[in-house]
Amino acid sequence: MAFLEHAISLDDLPESTGDGEFKPLPAGWYSATINKASLEPTKDGTGTKISIRYDITGPTHQGRVVFGNLNIKNKSHKAEEIGRAQLGELMRALGLSKLTDTDQLVGGNLSIKLDIREARTDAATGKTYEASNDVKGFKASSDAMPSASSIPSFQKPAATAPKADGAAPPWMKK
Repeated sequence: MAFLEHAISLDDLPESTGDGEFKPLPAGWYSATINKASLEPTKDGTGTKISIRYDITGPTHQGRVVFGNLNIKNKSHKAEEIGRAQLGELMRALGLSKLTDTDQLVGGNLSIKLDIREARTDAATGKTYEASNDVKGFKASSDAMPSASSIPSFQKPAATAPKADGAAPPWMKK
């Protein structure tokens, strides 16, 4: 617990100027940084998903936050297959060849493709949901750290053959 230096009265605070709603970002590609990644149980408790927080860094809407989930274990074979394919795409975009901890994702820079999920009502529960963003794709960002496989290796140049007149280049003379 942290105590404030002085009490803050509601009467001293301004009225909100916004409507309290967060509209989804327009569909398209955005640069983002992964700020948080954690393992969570799926809604029905029978599977596991990786929940990810993406902080948008550009080209527009800097500072906005988008959340996404990747099913890595699910009773629906199709949902698990899609989630694992998305995880592979995410890992390739970040240059990761192996993932053992969700913390390996945190701090990664990449481009994410956003789509808009329209407002809807869940037929089973009757709960209504506002329109939101879905993360639909991943690719390496120009801001991303290079992976080990993308860093060029430097090899010793091949020795130059002696000149036709028999004289060796200066660096080959003893």
